[in-house]
Amino acid sequence: MTRHWTLDDINWQDFDPAKVDPEILRAVKAAAMVEFNAPDYVTYLCNVFSDRPDIKETIHKWGAEEVQHGQALARWAELADPDFSFDEAFKRFREGYSIPLDAIQSVRGSRGGELIARCVVESGTSSYYTAIKDATDEPVLKQIAANIAADEFRHYKLFYDRFNDLGEEPPSVFARIRVALGRISEADDDELACAYYAANTPADGSVPYERELFAKAYEKRALGLYRRQHVERLISMVAKAAGLKPQGMPMRAVSALAWRYWRFRNWRLSSAAV
Repeated sequence: MTRHWTLDDINWQDFDPAKVDPEILRAVKAAAMVEFNAPDYVTYLCNVFSDRPDIKETIHKWGAEEVQHGQALARWAELADPDFSFDEAFKRFREGYSIPLDAIQSVRGSRGGELIARCVVESGTSSYYTAIKDATDEPVLKQIAANIAADEFRHYKLFYDRFNDLGEEPPSVFARIRVALGRISEADDDELACAYYAANTPADGSVPYERELFAKAYEKRALGLYRRQHVERLISMVAKAAGLKPQGMPMRAVSALAWRYWRFRNWRLSSAAV
């Protein structure tokens, strides 16, 4: 097996402060929080798959790599903004957001549904970090984003394979679509909003937290990074996880509509003072 990259493999000496985009920096700070928070999801997923050591092994490996993603993004953010303290910001994030760790059954209705939901998440992160890689001119962030995007695509395949060899009655296509759509709708939940708030507002709490405001602030920075090929890749990966034909005529139509909506939403947010 190819050795997984480490922080020492990043060419930190190539960092170019003149090529840091402050809007991308804001998004990266928030992303670092979410990635580094993976241990909570490891606990939850291992509870759900408590009798499946093979899947738990996958989950632990996934979690370790997600934490490393957070560390890499945090180190870059501190280079780009010497006044930024990831540790302090992450503490604020944890004070404002957490997931229930005592659940022993999937909130998706089935263990198969849980794996589909993970595929949807990895679809989003793979396309997102690819978009960051293509949008930034800063060489160190470009390398980090490329590494993370490749990891997230591999994670998607891992969870998809686990779904296919689960050995349990699989959810129907309708149920898979419902799970996928449900997970997509959670993209504007408290996690990203709270992460953006903790990473990009004064530590003294002088700016109050408003979920809708900071969800839009994060979305504004994130949506602006995407190009059509990133959205098409995202739709294709989600469609496959949902049991649909990614290259079929219906999904091509969905992809085209999604891109039109993406552009409209980005246009609306681009003029918002967030």
